[in-house]
Amino acid sequence: MTHPSRIDWLILATLGVMFGASFMGVSVALQGFGPLTIAAYRIALGAIILVIFAKASRRRMPALSAPNGLTIWGAAIAMGAFSNAVPFFLLGWAQAHVASGFAGVSMASMPLITLALAHFLIAEERITLRRLIGILIGFAGVLVLIGPSAFKSTGEVLENTARLVCLAAATCYAIGSIVARLCPEVDRRAFAATTLVAATVMIFPVAIWQEGLPTELPSTLPTLSVILLGIFPTALAQILLVILVRRAGPTFLSLVNYQVPLWAIFLGALMLGEDLPSSLVWAMILILIGLAISQFGALFRLFRRPATKTSST
Repeated sequence: MTHPSRIDWLILATLGVMFGASFMGVSVALQGFGPLTIAAYRIALGAIILVIFAKASRRRMPALSAPNGLTIWGAAIAMGAFSNAVPFFLLGWAQAHVASGFAGVSMASMPLITLALAHFLIAEERITLRRLIGILIGFAGVLVLIGPSAFKSTGEVLENTARLVCLAAATCYAIGSIVARLCPEVDRRAFAATTLVAATVMIFPVAIWQEGLPTELPSTLPTLSVILLGIFPTALAQILLVILVRRAGPTFLSLVNYQVPLWAIFLGALMLGEDLPSSLVWAMILILIGLAISQFGALFRLFRRPATKTSST
């Protein structure tokens, strides 16, 4: 079994803050760019940063002819698709046809999807009743936070299709984390860089096809927002994501999705002056209870005091 350590919990919390803050960053960037263009630029910038970082530290992917080389490269390309390019495209299209909260609910289903996939694909990630109950309680917390408005009909012709597309995007993220866990051992910085390069190659043509090339230079604030999105919740987050899924497993990583809406709402209130929903406290309680139940064994080991050794005379 994989047992998360204090470092793993810290990484999980850091990812939650960065992904939560990215919603605020995207809302600012949308003042000057289309959603797919934002995705393409932030992924490309993240790729450039990680490639420079990998080269400066002399980290590289193994040759295709090396042992497991083909498998590792295939995993990096698959993760670039399933963890970045494909879900960004799917969500960019679907959010024009569904209530804004539905995308948040669908992303909160990722831990359940990950748990199901990992049960069959990863030996040490079997479903247990306690883990399932904890994840369901955490999911209920997200439902309480977002509220029934997420399920209101928008009247769009393609609304039902778009809802399925949102769930497909959540499934993509789950598959991406499984792929990263099953990948043979490889330098994580080089792997993360290759993943974002692959995602850039995939999403840039789609962004140009859907939204075209910018016809004028955007203002400073949206441009700065895209740069920050590329540095923190893309480049840095990609390294942390790979590290965490390799150390603690995809099911543990997926729990970040329960933190994201909490941080998104809290930071929106703090930085943008948005109102805090009355359901925030109850949602937070449910999410924390769900985390505690699903990770009870890990938390017990985390805070258990080591047995003191007694000297014999």
